[in-house]
Parts: sequence; structure tokens; C-alpha cells
Amino acid sequence: MAPVSLTLDGVLAERLAIALERLETLLPVAPESPDWKRYRAFRWRRLGQRGYLQAVRHPHRLRLADLRRIDRQKAALDLNARQFLAGRPCNNVLLWGARGTGKSSLIKALLNEYADRGLRLIEVDKHDLLDLPEIVEPLYDRPERFLLYCDDLSFETDDPSYKALKAMLDGSISAAPDNVLLCATSNRRHLLPEYMRENQDARIVEGELHHGEAVEEKISLSERFGLWLSFHPFSQDDYLAIVAYWLAQLGVPAGLDEATREEALRWALQRGSRSGRVAWQFARDWVGRRDFE
Repeated sequence: MAPVSLTLDGVLAERLAIALERLETLLPVAPESPDWKRYRAFRWRRLGQRGYLQAVRHPHRLRLADLRRIDRQKAALDLNARQFLAGRPCNNVLLWGARGTGKSSLIKALLNEYADRGLRLIEVDKHDLLDLPEIVEPLYDRPERFLLYCDDLSFETDDPSYKALKAMLDGSISAAPDNVLLCATSNRRHLLPEYMRENQDARIVEGELHHGEAVEEKISLSERFGLWLSFHPFSQDDYLAIVAYWLAQLGVPAGLDEATREEALRWALQRGSRSGRVAWQFARDWVGRRDFE
């Protein structure tokens, strides 16, 4: 007869094995390594204590040709991207300005334009900026060229993640990879809130304006982007031209008649904005309900 202690050990070992098997079914599956050849866009995600790159299986198919009335910004971004792809000096990009004017759309369209030339995109949320060193480390030896994309970027005054961004741009002891370009969009030119009281610290020294420390800190972040592209609300003519373009793309080649024009203006007035996004939304609504009225 086996000793009682050995019997108990065997029972405990068996129960432990069963518990481990059940636990394995509950644990998340380890993420796969990025397939840079198959996919063009990725998102940085966290799984427990570690992060990984999740492939975007169905990215937007927007083209640069689809983006109208922002020719200056489009040309500047495209030139900077071609320099980047050619391995020539180029600048990190900040696209800032009014909502719905094409900032994020330009980045998506740029990826589609040059994905066949090795351009890849990694989207990083603001709260994950502290992971930037971990994100870029595996990219140093890759042959692809990467856009590190932060959409709708802004920080509160005491937000620690903006310091991680500053270090990535220009300020860390580690050099940023030559095959990584940072592109950020924001409604704020300096990415941080600006208060009237901060301007009270400004002073004139020998005819020159010197900002206070709070303002200097905010400016120092946006200054680390070498290329600034500003986006402003569209004029009425610009808005209507974009509406006409999207109507044509959606199968209404006749363009804007007087009734459609009035409806498009009313649509923009209701939303308090004349933008490319509002024009696209109107065109979809107008075309979508034509056969139901």
C-alpha cells in the first residue's frame, strides 16, 4: 500500500495539471510577428504587459487624387515622402488645423500611393507613446520605410507622454531610425492647450519678443517637427467643388444643379462646417436616398 503522502502528491499533481490546461485555454494567444510583405498598415496594441503590432487587414483605399482643394499641403507632403523613400534627408510632419479638412486622409492616401515602393504605416495612439522605443527598436534593420502615425494628437499640460514624443523626435540619447518618419495630425498647432495667462509672462527685450517658460515648453514640442502643414476651413466654392467631385465618383456625373447646390449648403449650415468630410457625407446621403424619395 502506497504511503498517504505519495497518494496526496499524486492527486495534487493531477489537479494542478488539469488547472494549467484550463488556464492555457483562457490565456490570449501570443501575437504573430508582423508580415510586412502581406500588410501595409499596422496598429500598436497592448497584450497584458507587452505590446505588439496588429495588422490592419482592410485599410482605407483613399487616393491622393481624391483629395481636392488642398493642393499645397498635398504637394509638400508628397515631396517629403518621396525624399524619405529615396533615403534622402526629410522631416517629420505635423499636419494641424481645422477638423475634417483632410489631415488624416492625406496620410492614408500617401500610404496607398507608395505601399508598392516599401512604405508601411504604424498607427500609435497617444496613450501608447511611452512605448515608442519598444516600437521602433525592431525597425532599425528592416528594408521597408515606416510612417509612424499619431492621429488627433494633443496633450494636457501634465501629460507625461508628450515627453516621450519629444525624445523620439529630437532629444533622446538613441538616434531615431533612418527608415522611420513621424507624422502627426492635430487641431492644435502646438499640441498643448494655450492659456491667456501664459502670454502675460512674455516680455520685450531689445525689441524682441521673448515668451514665458510655459509657452516656450509648448513651442519646443511642435518645433521638433520639421515640416508644418496648416489646414484651414474651406470656402463655399471649395466646399461645393468637393461635393461635385464626390457626386461624380458616386455615379452622378451631371454635377451640381441648383437644387443639389442648395441642399449641399443647407447640409453644411446644419453641421456648422464646410469641410471635405462634410462634403463627402452630403454626397453619400444625397446619392443614397435618390431612389427612395
